[in-house]
Amino acid sequence: PGENETKVNLEELKTSVLYSGPVDPAEWVGLRKSYPLLVYLRNNLLMLAILAFEVTIYRHQEYYRCRNNLTAPVTKTIFHDITRAHLDDGLVNCVKYFINYFFYKFGLETCFLLSVNVIGQRMDFYAMIHAFWLIAVLYRRRRKAIAEIWPKYCCFLACIITFQYFLCIGIPPAPYYPWRSGSANFNSNIIKWLYFPDFIVRPNPVFLVYDFMLLLCASLQRQTFEDENKAAVRIMAGDNVEICMNLDAASFSQHNPVPDFIHCR
Repeated sequence: PGENETKVNLEELKTSVLYSGPVDPAEWVGLRKSYPLLVYLRNNLLMLAILAFEVTIYRHQEYYRCRNNLTAPVTKTIFHDITRAHLDDGLVNCVKYFINYFFYKFGLETCFLLSVNVIGQRMDFYAMIHAFWLIAVLYRRRRKAIAEIWPKYCCFLACIITFQYFLCIGIPPAPYYPWRSGSANFNSNIIKWLYFPDFIVRPNPVFLVYDFMLLLCASLQRQTFEDENKAAVRIMAGDNVEICMNLDAASFSQHNPVPDFIHCR
């Protein structure tokens, strides 16, 4: 570009995808010549093998239950004979219980920690949006109130990760984006903070991994909220109802349905 067409200095211009080397427009649509082909396709073949293994296991379990007239377990757990009543029976049963129902009990807190991790790792405009959503969810306080807004939160995460995916792809190789023109008051730091597509400061696609992990746990937590309304699940895993709004430590043993090993005296 000419001197009046962009405000990018020469050092930054040398790092641009458009001027650092030859550009093949076919790579933008995913067409790249690779040799050997098996190395290029090994990740795809590995994913297909894992999916085939998963389907085989589920089909075998279904066939085995139908052949022996067995019913499928209520919850998809490893230790089917461990319930909430076995939690205080010993350390081994306690570990088994949390292997089965750790996310059922602490999934919401895990999602909050992952949300804080996304904010701390990104530190950009979308991190600020995540912070606003985290404040909005925590403001509801009650678990039932959070469960009502949680599907909207999952929808937001799914939409924002899709939008950011298209931002990382960007447009086909072109001279410059509008925010790189001479009349735009944007520098590289602002473009990086706004997570705009750019040929010089490209969006960091690793951020999508953090968003994906948050979306994965949020989707599991949405399933947990649905399971909490099932009587069979509550019998096996226990309920997640708050004991008291204003819990007093002195009267905790009066509300807690399980033995209190600290204030048992």
